[in-house]
Amino acid sequence: MALREIVTLPDPILRRKARIITRFDAELQSLIEDMIETMRVAPGVGLAAPQVGVSDRLIVVEYLDDDEPEDAPKKLFVVVNPEIKETSAETEMGIEGCLSIPGLHGEVERALAVTVKGQTRRGQPFKIKAKGWLARIFQHEIDHLNGVVFTDRATKVWKPAPEEPVLDNV
Repeated sequence: MALREIVTLPDPILRRKARIITRFDAELQSLIEDMIETMRVAPGVGLAAPQVGVSDRLIVVEYLDDDEPEDAPKKLFVVVNPEIKETSAETEMGIEGCLSIPGLHGEVERALAVTVKGQTRRGQPFKIKAKGWLARIFQHEIDHLNGVVFTDRATKVWKPAPEEPVLDNV
């Protein structure tokens, strides 16, 4: 495992549509492990392959349910070739930050619930139904695979004041 450099805007890879992954080989497994370690050290709750300079359709997400105690183990998701198949009609505004756009926050409207279809790190197909914070993280990370960053969707973007709470970076 190795830490990877997180690329930031205006790096053009963040604006490119990522490639579909067809090989589930040792190189992919190494990338996954590197991304998990990089996300944790950053720290963030999600990371897309383009954020570490690899234009492949891969995301990692690790988060803790709101109703879980702080010392509970976080849930880790590795999703290869993720696609949002369904979104709820109900949306909500929320504040987001991003490891690839350090120092900015934005208010973004997202679907309250999503169904994500993808593959495991070994290529097995699966679906995830997510709501709330997890749904927001998936939408944010999948946007990265399509060359979209949160500031593209934000209704308001600002540089937080020093006394503002630190957000979980997605």
